[in-house]
Amino acid sequence: MTGAAPSATDILIVGAGIAGASLAAALAPWRRVVLIEAEDAPGYHATGRSAAFWHESYGGAGVQPLTRASLKALDRPPPEFADRGFLAPRTALTIGQAKDAAAVDAFVAEFAAKGVDVERISGAAMAEYIPGLRPQWSEAAFEAACRDIDVGRLHAAFLRAAKRAGATLVRRAPLRRARRVGQGWEAEVGGSTVHAALLVNAAGAWADQVAAAAGIAPVGIRPYRRTMLQVRLAMPVPATLPLVVDVGGSFYFKGESEARVWLTPHDETPVEPHDVVPEDIDVAMAIDRLQSVVDWPVARIERRWAGLRSFTPDRLPVFGADRNEPRFIWCAGQGGFGIQTAPAIAGLLAAQLGAPAPVDAIAAVDPSPYAPSRFD
Repeated sequence: MTGAAPSATDILIVGAGIAGASLAAALAPWRRVVLIEAEDAPGYHATGRSAAFWHESYGGAGVQPLTRASLKALDRPPPEFADRGFLAPRTALTIGQAKDAAAVDAFVAEFAAKGVDVERISGAAMAEYIPGLRPQWSEAAFEAACRDIDVGRLHAAFLRAAKRAGATLVRRAPLRRARRVGQGWEAEVGGSTVHAALLVNAAGAWADQVAAAAGIAPVGIRPYRRTMLQVRLAMPVPATLPLVVDVGGSFYFKGESEARVWLTPHDETPVEPHDVVPEDIDVAMAIDRLQSVVDWPVARIERRWAGLRSFTPDRLPVFGADRNEPRFIWCAGQGGFGIQTAPAIAGLLAAQLGAPAPVDAIAAVDPSPYAPSRFD
């Protein structure tokens, strides 16, 4: 699938992370597709650094329809796509202190009304799930359906499916410039020129920069740095620990293996798009917030990394034809929930670009809240 860019194609997709790869897989059986990636490896900045999980309430009520609609494709993919599903059991707890009781109640009410499997549980029940929980954490909502996602295998499966259907992936090929010519685009891709009927912007943190290179007005996508750690604990904590999320949005952590956890201070530091690394202050904040919740002694930090999360102004993903240029297609702004929503976004957008209409739960999702026209 990797090679030189052909001189002409139906659809040129900029960015081979989870957004671009899933869309390429959905489109390639029906349209000629070229997928370009600026880096040596697809998914380097966000997809490959994700602590991904399928968590139906994560991202808020506006994202939840896309998350729910993606579940079947992630859990029970067709055999020609993968030999098994991409999900593993996890469960989740959204927690707070006594002062957060109303916020936890509101969380449960909002998502229960949308059919999410969420229930209010007591502090005593919460302590059964989290050994060493500090007593001030007394409020919780439990979601049994939370799952881990095998991100690397999922991303590779999308790339393989695109390849089987005839798509071409070109690495180390940034989009330098694109201009409208006739009924399509003339794009400078690395050292080559590609003519395409449609140009898809799946460039993640670089999405507004790609738009500018094509003479398209930005929609205001901002990248943010997110810090993650893997820590080894000086006591046994089960790998089956739930995903534990602060209802106020200041941390989450989950078991990784026996006596190891992944955690984040849930930081969102505005940055210019680049190869981000964790800051010492955010690493320290992550440890401090973990130890404010549990009395687990940290033996050592085994890994630390940072990734880019990119949001539109209203924090919903944006996909569909640009509001002023219908041959420029947005597929960006997936924030921290791009993995768990990828099948739905790819299916809905591919149908707008010439693929058959989606089926099952994806067909029931209204794409209009995510259209670029909302930024008029």
